[in-house]
Amino acid sequence: MAKWTIADVPDQTGRTFIVTGANSGLGAAAARALAERGATVVLACRNVEKGAAAAATMAGDVSVRRLDLADLASVRAFAADTGPFDVLVNNAGVMAVPLARTVDGFESQIGTNFALSLQLLPLIGDRVVTVSSKAHRWGGRINVDDLNWQRRAYRKWFAYGQSKLADLLFAYELQRRLQATGSSVRSVAAHPGYSATELQQRAGSRAHRLMSLGNRILAQNADRGALPTLYAATMPDVLGGEYWGPDGPLELVGHPTRVGSSRSSKDGRTAVRLWGRAEELTGATFG
Repeated sequence: MAKWTIADVPDQTGRTFIVTGANSGLGAAAARALAERGATVVLACRNVEKGAAAAATMAGDVSVRRLDLADLASVRAFAADTGPFDVLVNNAGVMAVPLARTVDGFESQIGTNFALSLQLLPLIGDRVVTVSSKAHRWGGRINVDDLNWQRRAYRKWFAYGQSKLADLLFAYELQRRLQATGSSVRSVAAHPGYSATELQQRAGSRAHRLMSLGNRILAQNADRGALPTLYAATMPDVLGGEYWGPDGPLELVGHPTRVGSSRSSKDGRTAVRLWGRAEELTGATFG
């Protein structure tokens, strides 16, 4: 059977996608492929100048809007100025950065995909795709009582793993809640494997040197890394609650396939606790 590639993305004419963090890397690769297949694509970026530069390299109906996921006021303003659309791709993120706080006091890696997704949910016609990582397995069990690293010594790689675990817990719990209400909207997750992008350049000098070597030897490019996200976002056979990644050894590189995730990511009780804590912290609610 032939391997699925960007050339296999179905015609997306008449469909609108919002892709966060789409000014570079995996987000830009996904947005470019969607636009080339006829989609209307909104690049939701903190830096609109970089977003505009990326959009200038893309053919098709592409626009740029400011969205700072590290600022809940920006998230609310973005949602308030958005009309109905088909697919939200939660791609934006940072990797293993030193301890920093968002405008609202959150640890920077934990992000606010939760708030954005829930505020946009009434407008979404088809699906929410949340980009996680194999690094979710580094997160162990998520510490719901200290999401913002106020009681623990901060460890940036462990914090990154926790943030990617939170993404999966959120994606799976969102699907359970959508299904319980009879919604036709699907919540799906994906991961890119090991892809050479700008994300690694923010991981600190020593880690950057190691990753630069790994990028040359092991990694696939952003176009290949975006394939699981594109499959999850466009293919009609994708079901809510699925997780898509590369089919190669250790899921590092390859073509899209359904993949598994850690036992912690499937812990429904923890997901409910995390959801409640996220509602408390962000003010966003389901339904």
